[in-house]
Amino acid sequence: MQIFIPVLLLLAGLLANAPACAQGWEPPAGHVQRVVWPGAAPNALPGAKPESVVPRTGRESWISANDVSEPTMTVYAPKEPQTDAAVVVFPGGGFKMLAMDLEGTEICDWLSSRGITCVLLKYRVPNSNHHWDESCQCHVTPKVPRALQDAQRTIKLVRVQAKTLNIDPHKIGVIGFSAGGYLVAQTSNIFKSAYSPVDALDEISSRPDFAIALYPGHLCRAGAKLDPSIHVTQQTPPTFVLQAWDDPVDDICNSTVYARALDQAGVPAEVHLFAKGGHAFGLRDKTHPLAIWPSLVERWLQDIGVLP
Repeated sequence: MQIFIPVLLLLAGLLANAPACAQGWEPPAGHVQRVVWPGAAPNALPGAKPESVVPRTGRESWISANDVSEPTMTVYAPKEPQTDAAVVVFPGGGFKMLAMDLEGTEICDWLSSRGITCVLLKYRVPNSNHHWDESCQCHVTPKVPRALQDAQRTIKLVRVQAKTLNIDPHKIGVIGFSAGGYLVAQTSNIFKSAYSPVDALDEISSRPDFAIALYPGHLCRAGAKLDPSIHVTQQTPPTFVLQAWDDPVDDICNSTVYARALDQAGVPAEVHLFAKGGHAFGLRDKTHPLAIWPSLVERWLQDIGVLP
């Protein structure tokens, strides 16, 4: 894969100097979010509401970003000793909002502490992918998968800036939670751009080199069958899947149906199903056995040769 041609390096430099507008969600001090698209995001919705940040109540409070119309990426530099791996993080939120701390900043703090370059994606919401529509009490798949567009573009951006980030362009993975887990499955199996090319960067592959899906949603469809738009093949990257059996939001079928497809395609996969833990536990669950999941991911990354 030839990616370090001058025009792309120039493009990457221009993008790296394009900070997002200071509104809505902001990363912690010392981090800067950059826009994902060189101009307006493709297929922008007219009359978008201003982005807002709202505290949510769950087991513990967490922050959600709402009405995101300008997708951004925030790079978390790795702690020493630095590895040559990078991970793009897709927070969950049902494609209605984004759990930016619970399934975003806290995840990047963990990954960067292990020497991994972390890239937190703030993708467009609401209704930017397959979602539950309260008005019709039904599931809706929009004609334009805006969240997938943002995810594909971000992976390409990370890959083209591999030299600058001091990472291996063939060790770029994704991790996603709930709806973000669906983005993991999409980017792992849909390699054709979900948008028309906007610049030379779009010649780069958006396929992740490894994939991690925690309590994924939206994959299990009627009849306990895999979403028909997800075609698992031998090109699907090695995958790690984890979920709690008592998840009240996303049925365990989302993990089992995807695991079965991975197995049938001969894709190396590691699957962990725990009895208890519920949904949206992130790194905060300290009472159930599934609290060990970060160490399971780290050992798996060593097993597949991503980490030393």
